[in-house]
Amino acid sequence: MTDALPELGEDPASFMDDPPPTAAPSLTPEEQEELQGELAKVEEEIQTLSQVLTAKEKELADIKRKLGITPLNELKQNFSRSWQEVTTSNAYRRTSESFSLAGQKASAAFSTMGSAFTRKLEDVKNKPTFKSFEEKVGNLKTKRSPSETLGNHGSQDDDAAGPGPEPFNSQSDEMPNQEPPTH
Repeated sequence: MTDALPELGEDPASFMDDPPPTAAPSLTPEEQEELQGELAKVEEEIQTLSQVLTAKEKELADIKRKLGITPLNELKQNFSRSWQEVTTSNAYRRTSESFSLAGQKASAAFSTMGSAFTRKLEDVKNKPTFKSFEEKVGNLKTKRSPSETLGNHGSQDDDAAGPGPEPFNSQSDEMPNQEPPTH
């Protein structure tokens, strides 16, 4: 058969390599009779072979059943065998090695990035601006009274102790005085 397919409305038989069967005018009646007998014989052999094949398939299924081989077991064995063939193939090994190398490179890149990030944080912590901020936060902590740190805000003991700590947004020498916006 050719690879071309017939278009709608075309005769599919015209696409076959062999010409369509026609009555062979060149055959004698004896030759035709002989070929008819041979045709019947081949068809009978095919039918017999088909019956033998069916009987052998039943025998195979019976033997497998007696051995406890189920279709699921066969499927598992086939899958296992196929997986083993895949994992031992050159393509699988090369792909696996490529992924391993990519993972190592990514790990090294993340490590380098983490080191750079850590160094940058250390640089920021060593800058005077950060140290000044850190000191202000530390001063704020030390100015708070013990009762406030325990969460006893608004009790009579706090009122009797005098004014509380300076609010966080209080003005300092370094911060300019800001006027509240008028509406």
